[in-house]
Amino acid sequence: MKVLVADDNAISRRMLEAFLTKWGYEVVVVSRGDEAWEILQSDDAPPLAVLDWVMPGRDGLSVCRGVRQRKDRAYVYVLLLTARGRKEDVLEGLEAGADDYVTKPFDPYELRARLRTGRRIVELQEQLLHAREVLRDKASRDPLTNLWNHATILAILRKELTRALRTNASLAVAMIDVDRFKTINDTYGHPAGDAILIETSHRLQGVLREYDFLGRYGGDEFLAVIPGCNPAAAAHFAESFRGRIDFKPVAVAENLIPMSLSVGIVALADVSKCSPDSLVRLADGALYRAKTAGRDCVAIASDEEIEKELAKPAAATVSEYHEIMPGDPLADLPELHLSV
Repeated sequence: MKVLVADDNAISRRMLEAFLTKWGYEVVVVSRGDEAWEILQSDDAPPLAVLDWVMPGRDGLSVCRGVRQRKDRAYVYVLLLTARGRKEDVLEGLEAGADDYVTKPFDPYELRARLRTGRRIVELQEQLLHAREVLRDKASRDPLTNLWNHATILAILRKELTRALRTNASLAVAMIDVDRFKTINDTYGHPAGDAILIETSHRLQGVLREYDFLGRYGGDEFLAVIPGCNPAAAAHFAESFRGRIDFKPVAVAENLIPMSLSVGIVALADVSKCSPDSLVRLADGALYRAKTAGRDCVAIASDEEIEKELAKPAAATVSEYHEIMPGDPLADLPELHLSV
């Protein structure tokens, strides 16, 4: 584990570095408080810090207070190193944000024990953060297919629509439906239907690029959000979905179940007048046309359908929608600048 040592005394610095290195820590050493503060601002800041109370540039208490005021960074366990042993001084250091203290001249055995305590706390925090991320991910997933669930794929659509508006990029949305799914359930049973949905999700994911998004919209319907896909490429992209399924029956128990997909897709080069709802409605309308055309085909939202949908007074633009629906459960999705 990485440890920051900040001490303006050269002898104390060398002793701390020697002991910590011997105990298996990766040591970062500075002699000024402002240098310590800069290191603790970095993305790979050490999770443990041993800070001298009195240092040039910025004292240990000031660094402690600054670290504790941050709310968007991982926790740093701070051990204050001081020659001041009065209870009032110790209390002042702890109130400034230090987790523990060691008096100078330090006892190596005491220092090692207190660092071990700090290390356990840091490791426990990392475990809790990991568990939180696992739970967050599970709450965002469809339990059957492990795709994004209904709420999350719509949140992703909102975010990608906002991104497309900001970067002047194109965006496509596809609604995908398993043909005759009710018949499959009625003929082979619901476990077979579940197997079809799982296999469909696997095959569709094989078509997607790493920066596309696929979610289970509901029942046997899937929603794909495809950043950077312009209208000219939409048909080809949708056909790749459908072709991934066709002529490849799914083996369930002793049965080979044939399956196909119907796909409705809308792609826009200019999303300034769109809302997430309008895109979903356009993709869903195109899907309905694919179904009524005999299934196992792709339908693309026409210019006329798009113009009619976007002319509806109830359709909020993406910027208005973003104000109505603040707070994005996937706000940390990476920035993308892509095209198809």
